[in-house]
Amino acid sequence: MKRYEPQHEEILSAGIDIGTSTTKLVISKFSLMNVAGGMHMPRIEIINKEVLYRSPIYRTPLLYSTSINSSEVESLVQREYLKAGIKPKTIKTGAVIITGETATKQNAQEMVHHLSNHAGDFLVATAGPDLEGIIAAKGSGAFEYSKKSGKVIANIDIGGGTANVAVYKSGKLLGTCTLHIGGRLIEFAGSKITSISPPVRELFQQWRVQVKEGNQRKDSIIKGLTEYMSAVIARMLNRQLLKTDKPLLLGHAPNWRENIDEIMFSGGVSECLYRYENGSPVTAQYDDIGEILAASLRESKELSQWTWVKPDETVRATVLGAGTQTTEISGATIQVDSSQLPLRNLPVYQVPFGHDLQEGLKKLPAAVQHAVDVYDSQREGQNFALFLTEIPYLGFRDIQQLAAAILESVKVKPNGEQPLVIVLESDHAKVLGQTIKVQNPKQNIICIDQIRVENGDYIDIGHLLQTSVVPVVIKTLTFHH
Repeated sequence: MKRYEPQHEEILSAGIDIGTSTTKLVISKFSLMNVAGGMHMPRIEIINKEVLYRSPIYRTPLLYSTSINSSEVESLVQREYLKAGIKPKTIKTGAVIITGETATKQNAQEMVHHLSNHAGDFLVATAGPDLEGIIAAKGSGAFEYSKKSGKVIANIDIGGGTANVAVYKSGKLLGTCTLHIGGRLIEFAGSKITSISPPVRELFQQWRVQVKEGNQRKDSIIKGLTEYMSAVIARMLNRQLLKTDKPLLLGHAPNWRENIDEIMFSGGVSECLYRYENGSPVTAQYDDIGEILAASLRESKELSQWTWVKPDETVRATVLGAGTQTTEISGATIQVDSSQLPLRNLPVYQVPFGHDLQEGLKKLPAAVQHAVDVYDSQREGQNFALFLTEIPYLGFRDIQQLAAAILESVKVKPNGEQPLVIVLESDHAKVLGQTIKVQNPKQNIICIDQIRVENGDYIDIGHLLQTSVVPVVIKTLTFHH
């Protein structure tokens, strides 16, 4: 008799954003439902997302300028869970994202992994400027706006340390760019300068301007800097950065081809533009250049060439994106050994079959060997996921052949006890997983499909839900030092 599988389920998700200036948290509820008719293969999708709780906005607790106060962040999260009436074990998905300059702190990596393990049943650790831009664009409303309007929109999320830009058209990501532009790149105590970030110091040297910590603030110099930052944002949007702008570029140059139609600002600096958070203690402390930068953006002739679209969220865009937009749901016909879940931080290695099974099978042994060399060069047993793409139509014999070839190829992995993780574009996960299990009953297998990943991404796979799907989060893990 077939086991009854629920057609509907609700799960809780958390988003935690630890940024350069501020830390905040959201709790959301996702409704999952089988959207396929009774006679069809089940297709479970997230049909509704509801934000249940938004925390106040806190100053990010630092121990020194080089490290985050981990225990303070952890107790802050615990207090907020209590206020929300939520226990960590009820959180089934979501993300902890460490953003801006905070990702450069010495203990950033250790802290974000520790927090993701303690703040929920399956909460993933994420970092990296490109991902930050993408998550903020989803939380600000830019991603949805691009889907509805079909226009090319750039979301510019400006926090304390960085401006993360993600460009979308019709819901498709066209490119990203990150700049060292933010409200806390110069900080004050009264009229004295207390800190200047390295990129800004480099600019001052370039301009032969003598400004040091301990100096009295000169408003003309500060205003000159924020006007320059606004002009750099405009040049970046036009993909025309100058050599002299290089100190403000973090990572790669703008990598989209289309011209931008409209722009949206989110992040803490956009809160200075739009004032969505009434009476927030954080926005009432002007001991940095955030307000001045916001005024320069508003007055910028270069930025007025684009239509400005109001965001749905300002300072909370990233945390809402992390809590509501990072989770995908696998296909419902998958093969997983639930005792092996959750799995975290698996790099993805793509093997394209080129729509030819025999060609793909020939590639497999070298591909698995290369994946071991890349991701487990010390042979310590770092697992990875094989992402099989461009698979042609497969009959019963083909599936058996593919299963045998995979089992033979993975013998080079240093740790044979590890679960074999396979991600497919096509709907073959259950039949392939079951065939591998028949051919080698000892092999632990996690075989999932209907997930879009790319070579070099990292993947986290959560516990099997009642609806027989698993939550999956695709992410990057770049702690830029």
